[in-house]
This record gives sequence, structure tokens and C-alpha cells, in this order.
Amino acid sequence: MKFTLSWLKEHLETDASLETIVDTLTRIGLEVEGVENAAEKLAPFVIGEVLTADRHPQADKLQVLSVDVGQSEPVQVVCGAPNARAGLKGVFGPPGAYVPGSDLTLKVAAIRGVESRGMMCSVRELELGEDHDGIIELPQDAPVGAAYAGWAGFDDPVIDVAITPNRQDAMGVHGIARDLAAAGLGVLKPVQADQIKGFFPCPVEIRTDDPEGCPAFYGRVVRGISNGASPAWLQRRLTAVGQRPISALVDMTNYIMLGYGRPLHVYDLARLQGALVARKARTGEELLALNGKTYRLDRSMTVIADDAHVHDIGGIMGGEFSGVSETTTDILIECAYFEPENIARTGQKLALASDARSRFERGVDPAFLETGLQLATMMAVELGGGEPSEIVKAGTPPEPAKTIEYRPGRTAELAGVGVAEDRQKEILHRLGFGVTGEAIWSVKVPSWRRDMDGSADIVEEVVRIEGLDCVPSTPLPREPGVARPTATPEQLVERRARRAAAARGLNEAVTWSFISEAEAAPFGGSPWILANPISEEMKAMRTSLLPGLLSAANRNIARGASSSRLFEVGRRYLADTERPTLALILAGNSEGRHWRTGRPRPFEAYDAKAEALAILAAAGAPVENLQILDGVSATYHPGRSARLGLGAKNVLAEFGELHPATLKAFDLDGPVVAAEIFLDAIPQKRGSGHRRALYAPPPLQAVTRDFAFLLPLEARADALLRAVRGADRNLIADVTLFDIFTGPGVAEGHKSVALEVILQPGEKSFTDEDLKQLSEKIVTAAAKAGARLRD
Repeated sequence: MKFTLSWLKEHLETDASLETIVDTLTRIGLEVEGVENAAEKLAPFVIGEVLTADRHPQADKLQVLSVDVGQSEPVQVVCGAPNARAGLKGVFGPPGAYVPGSDLTLKVAAIRGVESRGMMCSVRELELGEDHDGIIELPQDAPVGAAYAGWAGFDDPVIDVAITPNRQDAMGVHGIARDLAAAGLGVLKPVQADQIKGFFPCPVEIRTDDPEGCPAFYGRVVRGISNGASPAWLQRRLTAVGQRPISALVDMTNYIMLGYGRPLHVYDLARLQGALVARKARTGEELLALNGKTYRLDRSMTVIADDAHVHDIGGIMGGEFSGVSETTTDILIECAYFEPENIARTGQKLALASDARSRFERGVDPAFLETGLQLATMMAVELGGGEPSEIVKAGTPPEPAKTIEYRPGRTAELAGVGVAEDRQKEILHRLGFGVTGEAIWSVKVPSWRRDMDGSADIVEEVVRIEGLDCVPSTPLPREPGVARPTATPEQLVERRARRAAAARGLNEAVTWSFISEAEAAPFGGSPWILANPISEEMKAMRTSLLPGLLSAANRNIARGASSSRLFEVGRRYLADTERPTLALILAGNSEGRHWRTGRPRPFEAYDAKAEALAILAAAGAPVENLQILDGVSATYHPGRSARLGLGAKNVLAEFGELHPATLKAFDLDGPVVAAEIFLDAIPQKRGSGHRRALYAPPPLQAVTRDFAFLLPLEARADALLRAVRGADRNLIADVTLFDIFTGPGVAEGHKSVALEVILQPGEKSFTDEDLKQLSEKIVTAAAKAGARLRD
């Protein structure tokens, strides 16, 4: 929310300095994000008068000007503006001045052989608008040599305040002034809205057929109006706060919206046919809005329509067809109350944001409808003339007569701040609350504060106006001595898994827990759909972390990344619970082109398996006991994926290449491999204290033996590895698969599987007999797994 200092002082009678106002705003909970003063960046620019304008000797489109800037001698300027002429008064920038719109610093320079000692500036070059057809033309009474910013009234600081969603009353300058007055910085000026009588009955029927979405719809016609450019003071004020001046009538509605937090809309009466009605949209209706985009509407949305067309997405944005223009002579002013939740849902569905929406979805003051309409009428007649009709009031605005019981002692109890009862009453009265009672007060909530629900809210109002800096910093109590570890076993597992993934070169990502329904569909949809989402693209709670990672990988690859190695630790939201999970994806190339390998190597399922096993090992899972299981989700390629588990009932991870349909949904070219590790499925080790066991290297040298077994083609090698490891768990340190072969010398229907077995002696070295017995144990164990020693 932006406003100028002079605008604030139109609502607040105060002599407080800018610094005091800014400090007070932050102190009372209206955080100031910045203060800008256009006069500071325009300080070098002065008013100059063109004395002569001669043709440039080397360029037909340039002129050599002699400019009086209030110094003893005129200044020579080379200028290409078509409107440059003798007698014109404009804005002169001397050497050394920074031109914000052109991002350059002026210096003395020769232009086509003629020296130029400055610049006559256009509106766009000074960032005062978009006009760049010529240099600025000032009135003839503009004082030559005077500072332009001061003469033009730009010495008016702009204050930018962050408004929290609950403070709908602070979405206008008047509401901010009320807070400052309550904080003791002055007196709030009353709203000056004269009752303007109607000269004739309203010629248009106005009604609301949607009392839930639009409980109240007020309006009146003004005939014989002229809609030219708004006056300079109004354009200057709107431009200062980031609004683009359009015309007197449009600027009037923006001025009242920013000043009082009351959005309005003005229709060209000549474009309306029949009654103007607030109603539900009909499925399939469309509207070309003022932003130039066409929106398809549905029955959940409130619109303003006549007998022929939809003219307005109620409370969000008007339509282009019935908008006012320079030829408009008769208008209808709309001032309505729209139900906040409906506005929020409609804006989310249409992905349409506007200043009006930001106010209506917070909740405007329902008691301000007639006052807002009177303000609009008064300003419209003042700017463009004309005669107003009588006011039509369709429907009834809600009357939130809310009263809260409150004990003054609650301030000290909840906030730790002791505020005298008289001071609390003063604060509440200045904020517009009514207070009655003695020991227990009855506090009547004003119509513009729909966020007030209980006594804690009253405490917040008292404390913030008294000053949030008055709240004492009170440390939490702690036990004496050295702090004990507080991380739970589950948190420790997450910590180890995260560190392992990062150590292996994966980049951690943090993505939203909310995804679109389209992104959730390839993963089986979502059992949890938000009723009030941030947007339609963030409506479904994720059942997998992969959608967010795939979207991130897509963005990276689209911007030229040859590979994307991402992981995330977060929660999956299933129908019955939420589960902590680590997900990772590997997209693009595992290895780039190299003279030793030639082509780049893309990622494959075994890369995802290796990452999953390494992270599981770091997290404390017994990876030597893991089994390769079927039954992966439909997200993965059915022939290039698997599960890792300690049996079918305890699955610890899924890994593999993603299904082509999954990749297509995220606009990715394959292959892309992924893994999901279910952290809560990792069995917890029994606690044995916090100290690690001392590292004791083996005293004797290990012995390596290779074995080649024949297995049926359909048999799994992991079953053989587990069987060999189990042949003697004390002496067999590791078993590794290093070759699989089919072809000559191998029986049909079989494959040769070669294993490397590391044997670690304990107290004494192996004898030949010991090694023979161990080999027999290994062969026997392999036979139980369906393998036989290859001849």
C-alpha cells in the first residue's frame, strides 16, 4: 500500500515529521517497506527556457538550442525533439545529472560536431509517464532556473507499507491515518462526503439476484459529464503511488479506492441494455476484461450484467465493452458489497488479481456504501460536470454488530505489557471501538474491523498502538547445566539422509506441498483438495515429492542445464497419514562427452538404485538385507524399476526410470530416473548411548575369492548374493557381483553370475583347509538359492 505524505495529511491533522511517521507506522504493526522521494532523484533538473532554436549544420532532425537556465549565460543544447522551439519552457538536465528513464549520466559531448552542454528532457526520461514524443512543455509562468521537482510538487515522499491479510481497514489512506491518530500523532479528519441530491429518478433498474455473492448493490446515473484527462494534481498523486492515469472518471475511482479502501466501478451508460443486475454467471459465459484478456466464467462466480452482456466480474475487474472513454457523456456509478470468500475463490479460479480484489477479499466496510457513492458522485461532478440521479439501493449490506467481552487485565496476561485502563479505553475509542462496562467491558467492534473475533484481538489492538516495541523480551526458562540433545530418532534419520544426499553431489530443492490437480494426476491424484487454495495451480496436496522436483528439473533443463541432480526431504500427504520421504531425480546426462567415452551417457535406473542404497545406508538401514521387489507404482517404467524392502510388507524405497507418460505430463524428454526413500519405514536401531563404537581395523589381511555360478535366466542375482552372505556371517565381509554372462559355454536357459567374496579372518590367518571349508559353505548356500558352481 503506497501513499504520499501530503495525501496522508489530507486525512490526518498532524505536524509530525516524516521520520516520526515512518517509525510510528512500523511500531504499531504497519511495517514500512520503503520511502521514496521523486524530488531527490530529480534534484539536478531545473526549469529552462529556449531562447533560440537553429537548425543543426550536420543533421536535418536535430536543432541547436540556446537555453536560459537562470545563469549568467545561456547554455547550448543539441536536441532532436520535434516540439523544441524558441519560447518553450521545459526541464533542463545539466552535465553530471543522472537521467533515470534513460539510465545515463549527462556529460558535455559533441553531437555531430556541435557541443551540447546538457539535455532538455521528456516525460519518460524523468520516469514521470510514458510520453516520449517530445520534451516536457511547461506553462509560461514557470520560473526559469527554479528546481523543477519543487516547482512541480514532486517533493512529496511516497511511503510503502506492508498490509497483512487481516487488516482490511488499512487498505486505504484513511484507515492508516486512523491508526496514526490512535497512536497520538494527530487528529483523524472526518470523511467529507456531502449529500448530493438527485435531480431525476435513476433511468436504469439496479438489482441483485445473488444475495449471497452480492448482498448490496448501490448505484446512480450522472448525465452530461465530460470525461477528459484528470487534473495534474490527481495524475501526479496516482503516478507517485504506481497507478497509471487514464481519464478523469477512471482516475476518480482509483483515487477513492486508494484513499478510503472502497473500490468502485463506472459504466458507460450508452453501452448498457436494460437492467443492471448482480447475478451468478451462467456456465460458458465469457468476458473480455479491462486487462485485455478473455475469461470463461462458471456458476460459482458473481457477475454484473445487463439484458445482453456480462460487464463485470463482480468485485474483481470490469469489462472492456462498457468501460468509459473520452466520448462518454452519461455514466452509471456502481458501489457494491461482495462476499469476501466468493471473491477469493473466483480470483483463484481465474488466476486474476486486481487492486479491487485485494480489498474485497479482505472485506470492505459494509457501512461505507452510501458514503463511497456520495464521494464518487461529488468527485465525478467536480471533475466532469453533469447532473446525478437519485440513488438506487438494491439489497442490504451485512450489519456485523459484534460485541466482545473484555477484561483490561488480559493485556498484561497475554502480552506482558501493563497498560492503564484509561489508556486502553482511549486507544479503543480512537480506533473506532465502543467501550462500556466497568470490571468487564463490552467492546463494540466497528464495521470496518471484520477481523475481530475475541478478547485476544482486543489485546493485540491495545498493544500495537501502545507500541510493539513495549513488549518485553522474556527468555524461556531452561534447565541448569549442559543442554541435552533434543532431536528425535526420526529427525536424526532425516538429518543423516539429507547430509548423505548432499555429500553425493545432489542439490537440495524445496518445493511446494501444494500442486495442481493436473500434476497430481500421473501420481494417482490427491485425496486432499484445498477448499481455499492460493491458486488453481496449488490446489492438491502432493502424494509424492516427485512432481515438484520434475517441474524444477524441467525449468533447469529448459534454461540450458545439461543435467539436473535434485533431491528433497519433505512430507507426502496420503489419505490416512503423512509420511516423511526423501525423493531424488536424475535428469539429462550422467557424464558429458569425452575423448575416452565419446557420446554422453544418460542416467539409467542403476544410477538411481546406487543413490538410494547409499542414502539408505547412511540413514541406518540394513542394506545388506534388502530385497529387490516387484510392484512399483505406475509412475515408473514397469520393466526398468523396482522396490527395495525388508520383505514385501516393509518397503523402504522405490527407484527406477520414470514412465514415459509421467515425463510427458511434465514436458520432459527421457530418460529421467528417480527414487523415493520412505524414511519412516527405516527400522530404528536400539539405543546404546550416544557414543560411537571405537574404530578397530582388522588385525589380519583379508582374502579374496571369485566364484562363478550358473543361474536360471529368470532367477534374481540379489537372492544369490544374500544366500552367499549368509553362508558365514562372521567370516564373509562382503560379496560383490562383478559379471553376468550368457553365450558360448553357458547352458541354454541359464546365465553365468560371477561373485567376488571377501573373507576376513579373525584371530588367526586362514589355512588352506579353512578356505576349502568356507568355499564349500558358499557353494552349498548358493545351491539353496538355485545356483550351481560353473565348471
